[in-house]
Amino acid sequence: MFDAKKATQDAVAWIRNWFEENGKNCNAIVGISGGKDSSVVASLCVEALGKERVIGVLMPNGTQPDIDCSKQLVEYLGIPYFVCNIQKSVDGVLESLKESGLEISRQTLVNLPPRIRMSTLYAVSQSKNGRVANTCNLSEDWVGYSTRYGDSAGDFAPIAQFTVKEVKEIGKYLNLPLNLVEKVPSDGLSGKTDEDNLGFTYAVLDKYIREGVCEDAQTKTRIDYLHKLNAFKLKPIPAFPYQPNEQ
Repeated sequence: MFDAKKATQDAVAWIRNWFEENGKNCNAIVGISGGKDSSVVASLCVEALGKERVIGVLMPNGTQPDIDCSKQLVEYLGIPYFVCNIQKSVDGVLESLKESGLEISRQTLVNLPPRIRMSTLYAVSQSKNGRVANTCNLSEDWVGYSTRYGDSAGDFAPIAQFTVKEVKEIGKYLNLPLNLVEKVPSDGLSGKTDEDNLGFTYAVLDKYIREGVCEDAQTKTRIDYLHKLNAFKLKPIPAFPYQPNEQ
């Protein structure tokens, strides 16, 4: 049985201890999408460090229909924030690639904005004495639903071991606005939800992760395939184990 109170208290203590060891007096830099993950991470950081040491960064790519959710969160938490529209950066890179003769793939279109956002977060971090928060959850990481060196990057990851269901329970325990906790995540490109793209629900995935149970054999096969295919994303970069010859 998941204990949201204990999980929250432990996560807060872990964040506080991590900063003591890896960034004493530094600020937590959190990319704010207005969804459950960034909302919970920002709130946990506020509990651990105080709202004056948590900085939100809103990064629309042109017009973002749900930008009000991001603003709602930073105002609710009372944290300082910056808005940086990344559209010019994204368009500039794509235009340069096209001019070089590259045929732009859909994967490039999907993954470039998250990588520009991560670069933006580190730019803010280095200007505001910060450490960048990773906002990915266990369910997304399990099937590789993240962008390597994009949203999968960061300096510390408070919710990486919590499933989607557990993140929502923490959000409710923290008394975050329910519209943010229950907001349906989408890819922001095709108009499809995360679950549409994955081909199964997070409820099914979470049950499989925690209990090892998946009633539908086809879904189980797909989850296993995605987990194996994307396992490299969570590992350090492999390094050739060169050993100098002894003289």
